[in-house]
Amino acid sequence: MSKNYQIDMTEGSIVKKLLQFSVPLIFSSLLQLLFNAADVIVVGRFAGDNSLAAVGSTSSLVNLLVNLFVGLSIGTTVVAANFFGAGKKQELKDTVHTAMLLSIISGIILTLIGVVGAKQILKLMQSPKEVLELATLYLQIYFSGITATMIYNFGSAILRAKGDTKRPLYFLFFAGIINVILNLIFVIFLKMDVAGVALATVISQCISAFLVVRCLIKESEEFKLDIKKLKINVPILIRIIKIGVPAGLQGIIFSLSNVIIQSSINSFGAITIAGNSAASNIEGFIFTAMNGFSQGTLTFISQNFGAKKYDRINKTIFVAQICVFLSGFIFGNLSVIFGKQLLSLYTQNSDVIASGMERLKIICTTYALCGMMDVMGNSIRGIGHSVLPMIVTLLGACGIRILWISTIFLIPRFHTCNVIFISYPISWGVTFLVHLICYFILKKKVFLSSMNYI
Repeated sequence: MSKNYQIDMTEGSIVKKLLQFSVPLIFSSLLQLLFNAADVIVVGRFAGDNSLAAVGSTSSLVNLLVNLFVGLSIGTTVVAANFFGAGKKQELKDTVHTAMLLSIISGIILTLIGVVGAKQILKLMQSPKEVLELATLYLQIYFSGITATMIYNFGSAILRAKGDTKRPLYFLFFAGIINVILNLIFVIFLKMDVAGVALATVISQCISAFLVVRCLIKESEEFKLDIKKLKINVPILIRIIKIGVPAGLQGIIFSLSNVIIQSSINSFGAITIAGNSAASNIEGFIFTAMNGFSQGTLTFISQNFGAKKYDRINKTIFVAQICVFLSGFIFGNLSVIFGKQLLSLYTQNSDVIASGMERLKIICTTYALCGMMDVMGNSIRGIGHSVLPMIVTLLGACGIRILWISTIFLIPRFHTCNVIFISYPISWGVTFLVHLICYFILKKKVFLSSMNYI
């Protein structure tokens, strides 16, 4: 059964297999975004702009708290793919059980942080008084079900290690449909406002977690999950941590810079927050198209690195860069051309739409740089170096943004949202170039004489 979904990335056409792996992953992420968009659309249309702003203003905070543990799931994919490529079955079995127990522990920690600390953190982010209580309620309910999200993420990470991106797509689709139906019932008919959206999300997360666990239990051989054998294998945990923690910290650093930016945006009031929220939601679809290839790069390189197929690593990077550039350029510009129509799906308020367009015109036309940056970061991570991308991201992408907000943005004539948004493409471009230089330096050391250049 499992072999039908398996992709051996160490043989055959890179273009074909990268598309075979990445497209279902893209659709999975797109579905997730569609369902998230449904949350935002339903609450914006049927609960009002304050509710829309409340849900939207929490996204950067959620990412900040969750990213460390998502990084550990990335570490799981890399470690499992390395063992899979190298044919080490027992180590792979131990990785499966270590990762799934780690997902439960991660979820419990996040629940405690999110439920207890939500309001105080939102206050630190300068959330307006009119949305504070609504945002706090949303977060507390959302984080009460975050363990299910972690289980699904880690389970999907295990399946991705062998090239299986189709079944996580199926699970997400089913759970997402339930999410949309519950949104409509809870918000429109039961008038539960943001609590209804959050509750629908939690229920759908539990469904997706159940489905991925059920899938792993039915797996054969080294990918099979036995609940009774859940335990931490310390050497494997250390390997996951070595890859995952820096990846997670990179995500946190990114999110921290976004929280700082969100705090600056919050100072312009609820209309700007709502417009920014809707625009960010649209941007997510573009990022997803690029990120599918970026994640595909990570798994491809991890498998080939484990199998010592070094010549395929360079070729994978080249193909992935072309894919992310085309995805970012085409979809980014289309989102600007049809921006007003897309934003009108979220709100009918012309001021909110105008505010959203300001962001789209700057971010989306340059979004390809973000995808190219991520491909290079995952390329370095796939060959076993996760600390370096974190440092580069800290100094490049995030450092530039924070410095920008702390200096240029504070100048009265430049105290506008547009000036904030310009910091994004500048940080992406600089970080991409530094990642590229670091990769060319590292590959000589890592591949040694076995390296075959393109």
